[in-house]
Amino acid sequence: MRPIPVLFHLGPLTVHTYGIGLAVTFVVGARYFERRLRARGIDAGWLANAAAGIVVGAIVGARLVHVVSHLSSYVAHPGEIVLVWRGGLSSFGGLAGGIAGGLVCSRRSRPAGVSLARLLDVAAPVLAASWALGRVLGPQLMVAGGGHPTSAWYGLSYAGQLGKRVPVPLFQSGLDLAIFAILIVAERRWAGRSTGAIFALWLALWGIARFGEEFLWLATPAAWDAVEVFSLLLSACAWCSLAWLGWRIRTPVRLGPHPQP
Repeated sequence: MRPIPVLFHLGPLTVHTYGIGLAVTFVVGARYFERRLRARGIDAGWLANAAAGIVVGAIVGARLVHVVSHLSSYVAHPGEIVLVWRGGLSSFGGLAGGIAGGLVCSRRSRPAGVSLARLLDVAAPVLAASWALGRVLGPQLMVAGGGHPTSAWYGLSYAGQLGKRVPVPLFQSGLDLAIFAILIVAERRWAGRSTGAIFALWLALWGIARFGEEFLWLATPAAWDAVEVFSLLLSACAWCSLAWLGWRIRTPVRLGPHPQP
């Protein structure tokens, strides 16, 4: 089955299938985050202010990192920098920009008495689940969404690519679902322990997964491109943070019954 990257046209406007998919992912993720906040007795009213910042920040950050990593091409064609709809977004830039945008837009409306680290802990499983859904509804449906050529039984056809390709978005989705399950288990077992540990665990595992995806299925040559190097650095920093948090707080401080995920 070959993905259909363009859903339909509205005059000069092209509506991409993966764009609709990513919008659906954002809505589902926001609702899940709201549910998790309310289950923990945290006011979720500030999410409305943060939503716009998250979307704008994610797009700007994802595009900025992509442009910087392909600077020579965009220096020669600077007018293409703003053509986001043609593709070219960085997952690292989207993550950093989305978090930064959400923090800026919600800095005055975030719940009093709830630390940023606590909010990031609540958000970590949401990020993992959203990434899993977004891989299927996003890159799986875009032009050139596959990885290396393959003759294996699991190979799929992708628009803009010849022959069967490694279905990287589907593999990524599976890895992110596994990370989500690990986070839920860790959240229950670490209840009342170091604030920030769940988010750090997500970064540590996601960094390793991102490196593996790039090294095994995407990068040419396999090593060492910028994504691989940054993935390892991110993961290493996150593991160091986990070790520091574990050393800093050794005795659990019970916060009451832990809510369902």
